[in-house]
Amino acid sequence: MSSHGITRQGVSRRSLLVSAAALAAAGSLAGAASASAGGRAKTPKVLVIGLDGALLNRIKDADAPALKSLMDAGLTAPSSIYAEPLAPTSSGPGWSTLITGVWPDKHRVVNNEFTGHNLAAYPDFLTRIEAAKPSLRTYAVASWNPITDIIFSAKVDARVSTPPAEYDAGTTARAVAEVENGNPDAVFVQLDDIDHAGHDSGAASQAYLKAIHRADTRVAQIVDAIKSRATYGAEDWLIMITADHGHTDQGGHGGSSWPERQTFMIATGGTVTPGSVRHDIRMPDVAASALAHLGIAIDPAWGLDGRPVQQPAPDAFDALRTQLAGPVDETVIGAGVIGFTHTPPSGWSVDNSRMGTGGIAEWRGWSFTTDEFWTKTERDQRRELNIRARDVFAVADGDEWTDKTFSGTFDSTLVSPSYDVRGGARATLTYTTYYRQQAPQRGEVLVSYDGGAPVTVKTYTADTPSVVENIALQVPAGARKAQVRFRYTGGNNWYWVIDGVKITAS
Repeated sequence: MSSHGITRQGVSRRSLLVSAAALAAAGSLAGAASASAGGRAKTPKVLVIGLDGALLNRIKDADAPALKSLMDAGLTAPSSIYAEPLAPTSSGPGWSTLITGVWPDKHRVVNNEFTGHNLAAYPDFLTRIEAAKPSLRTYAVASWNPITDIIFSAKVDARVSTPPAEYDAGTTARAVAEVENGNPDAVFVQLDDIDHAGHDSGAASQAYLKAIHRADTRVAQIVDAIKSRATYGAEDWLIMITADHGHTDQGGHGGSSWPERQTFMIATGGTVTPGSVRHDIRMPDVAASALAHLGIAIDPAWGLDGRPVQQPAPDAFDALRTQLAGPVDETVIGAGVIGFTHTPPSGWSVDNSRMGTGGIAEWRGWSFTTDEFWTKTERDQRRELNIRARDVFAVADGDEWTDKTFSGTFDSTLVSPSYDVRGGARATLTYTTYYRQQAPQRGEVLVSYDGGAPVTVKTYTADTPSVVENIALQVPAGARKAQVRFRYTGGNNWYWVIDGVKITAS
């Protein structure tokens, strides 16, 4: 039985056939939302298909021609999610994050019962579409009913909860009918069969691969329906395929293992680059990307964590991905996992002049790493809660460094390039951070101007969840350059994450 808590009987497993031409046609969905042959701007439309409990690596192993065609035609972006104590890797938190564009610390869905949720403050993306452009038609259909009963609000034009006896076949038929016979502008579809197979047989099973194949034929049927629209030539469909969580090989999810924390985005249409792979995309980006494609400006007051996939904003740390190496002392990570370097990006430096000796090689001083590499060093020590960092980030981890014989203390400073500022004006220092405290540990942010003495602008001596910091700076008269230092001191304590650093002059 699925962990959703719904018993399914009489589920139809009928095969949904799709022509080879329809599969090949998925490739033509990629491209810029520019102009049609007649010179008129194409009408933007959005389709989001959620495959409950699907693993990207098993999609690649399966007989899944439609999904693989979409991957070839567009973007493939593996991603990861949180774990307890923020929220379990279960459907309620997962779908809420994808659909609202914010992480569980904001929408507060932390179980499949939705107790104490905050969805009114952070509504679903279809509701935001209705508020911004009420003339657009919005439609959601799901095999797991809480999605359409709870997460999507009553402001959506149509919310359809498929009867359990009809299951994914019924959900697909309804989605196809809407696309063929209606005129939807934004469609959300959730298919549940893969998760069901994961619970029954495990992600390593042939049954799980067969469930992916069944889902693939259903995805293809919906894509074929889009292609068959009489108005398709004048439309620009952004199609996004995603998942709410992963599964273990044995079956199940909810825990903190790497397979359970897996999700992904497959996207075609709009300005998506065909055949591209990205590592900077996170779960909340699905909702933000849908809004952006429909021309809806994202109001900062909404507090979205998502960033439109059409607007990538890589930072200097992300450029290090091709330079990352495998483990040295961290034997539990796995020999095939690539994910750390001590070499900073161009313009950055690390001052280890006061740093102790010995310790775990990967974490001696500030390191640059990935979510997979860092969280695999030691599960369930809340490294999984580093939700707002993207791709490659900087980390000072005194806890892991001291897991091997060492001498001295952890004292390392990450030094930024110089940023342009205007003397006498205000500026804003922005960065993403996540800090876990244990005395005598200390984190200190210092800023210097034109090579002068660094001045402390922020100190960390208490736990700080993953947040984006915005620190107001008063630039001294005559100053033209500002430089930032992140100094971490401690011993066998915890850690500090830094990402996305910039200074914006007023």
